[in-house]
Amino acid sequence: MRFPYDIISQIEQNYHVFQASLSGIPKELELFKINSESWCLLEIICHLLDEEVYDFRTRIKHILETPEFSFKPISPTTWPIDHQYLHQNFQEILLKFLEERNQSVIWLKGLKTVSWELSTIHPEKGAMSAKTFLENWLAHDFLHIRQINALKRAYFNTNSSDNLTYAGNW
Repeated sequence: MRFPYDIISQIEQNYHVFQASLSGIPKELELFKINSESWCLLEIICHLLDEEVYDFRTRIKHILETPEFSFKPISPTTWPIDHQYLHQNFQEILLKFLEERNQSVIWLKGLKTVSWELSTIHPEKGAMSAKTFLENWLAHDFLHIRQINALKRAYFNTNSSDNLTYAGNW
């Protein structure tokens, strides 16, 4: 893997993965939950937007520009309530997320001579480099792509009148 080009390229490709997997969603699927502890698609896309804006891009930029200073604290665990995830419009949030992802890709591709090993101290994780944040950004995408697919499959399974075991073990 050619760092950082392959990772940035995959983050860019994931724009299309998110767009395709979250477009044309039936209204009832937007709020469908596998169980009371899981997130629905609306909560996932709101979270992805917040992570795009307040976490990965912002923190990489912070490390590259001012590694000597601490991060501004964020609270992803309280965002669903603080940002009223369940009161948002799914299509509007999806479009905002895709626009922010596009801005992130433009910014990442515009970085030329970058010291990806620059790091700062994360209050809970210790020293973290810009490289670590970039790699975790992509891993975070994959986590939520898997989560989206699991939700869509569970919804389909719940609403199908047929036995879906022929499709394979999930």
